[in-house]
Amino acid sequence: MDSRRILVALVLTLLGLTEPGAQNRVRTETIIPPADVPAPAGPVAPPTAAPAPAAPAAPAPPMQIGPAVPAPPPAAPAAAAAPPPLPPARLPPITSPAKPYGRIGSRLGPKVSDVLTDLSVLPPRVARMRSRIMEAARSGDLDKLVSVMQSNETMPIFSFASERNPGAFWRTNYPESGGLEVLSILLAILDMGFVRVDAGTPQDMYVWPYFAYVPLKTLTPQQKVELFKIVTGADYRTMEDFGAYIFYRVGIAPDGTWHFFVSGE
Repeated sequence: MDSRRILVALVLTLLGLTEPGAQNRVRTETIIPPADVPAPAGPVAPPTAAPAPAAPAAPAPPMQIGPAVPAPPPAAPAAAAAPPPLPPARLPPITSPAKPYGRIGSRLGPKVSDVLTDLSVLPPRVARMRSRIMEAARSGDLDKLVSVMQSNETMPIFSFASERNPGAFWRTNYPESGGLEVLSILLAILDMGFVRVDAGTPQDMYVWPYFAYVPLKTLTPQQKVELFKIVTGADYRTMEDFGAYIFYRVGIAPDGTWHFFVSGE
């Protein structure tokens, strides 16, 4: 009985759909959203302004294949080149470090005696100082010669540099002989002829050897042989170019004061 009622109701419903009024109905369509988009839980929010595009990401470093290699340390800044060291203060040689050149005790227009060889003409104090110098030089001991210099009224000039110790100065300039070569030079000079310069004036001086005040061009062959006892032939040519004797000389005042034993301009 119930089945019949259901069938009748279904027929009536179908007949009602075919009525003229049913043609004015609006056709509707159900839109089914995709399964992966959830339905909004509430009212939809109004659209907002689109965000600014993000800055592009830095490219990834290349893939390292194999063991990691440590990066080389940064190069140190180049240091400024140091200036070359200055040369030591040494008197320039004539032909070798053993013979520095120059003149001392000579000046324009000095009054010079004839060449003297007679030691008896020396004042007693000059003769005594000469003997003391030669005795110390013959000993072969530089310190003994330095003691004679220190006992003098004033330290004799032995260098134009800022040297204060004559023994150290000679050992430096004559390293092959430990400075003893200068003692030999000193003895050879004091055994030669000498001259008296500016007699009777405050500059009165006895000077060895006489070559310091005699023009080289006037030397006799015998005098040149004597000169070659203390200089070489090459030194002599250099002195000719220079115009004067430019090796060691000794100066002692009439009161016995030893003023210089030096070579230099």
